[in-house]
Amino acid sequence: MAFSDLIPWGRDRNQVSDRRQDDDNPMMSLQRDLNRVFEDFWGRFDNPFGGMTAGGPRTDISETDEAMLVSVDLPGLDENDIEVNVTDDMLTIRGEREEKTDKDGFTSQSRRSFHRMIPVPPGVDPEKAEAEFKRGVLTVTLPKTEEAKARVKRIAVKSA
Repeated sequence: MAFSDLIPWGRDRNQVSDRRQDDDNPMMSLQRDLNRVFEDFWGRFDNPFGGMTAGGPRTDISETDEAMLVSVDLPGLDENDIEVNVTDDMLTIRGEREEKTDKDGFTSQSRRSFHRMIPVPPGVDPEKAEAEFKRGVLTVTLPKTEEAKARVKRIAVKSA
């Protein structure tokens, strides 16, 4: 009996020879190495909140004539886990969730948090900002000042 018979991946002789062919082809080897780098990199990020991406929770930012709207997906959190602050030029949203599980007499505790800073454009009135948390979605409304609303000029779009 040969030593290679003891190794599970060595039992299929064709599989081993295919792998050797890939190693001989520099493009296949490069592709495999690049795939491994990306898998290792993205595998480091947890998904502590259901809508969490590598850069934090999913966030939509939009602007109307009346206000700037920010929506953040925060499933699994409640309003006590969220902190929202606004200044003249920055909206800051922080959240933290603490998980505690008891199993077979052992307690496991983990704390996961995020911190998101969003620049606020000029013409937004931070004194009138409002935040609402409903069904796992935080919506922050930052109304524009009357001056900013007056400066908006609609431009007609014509077909050529």
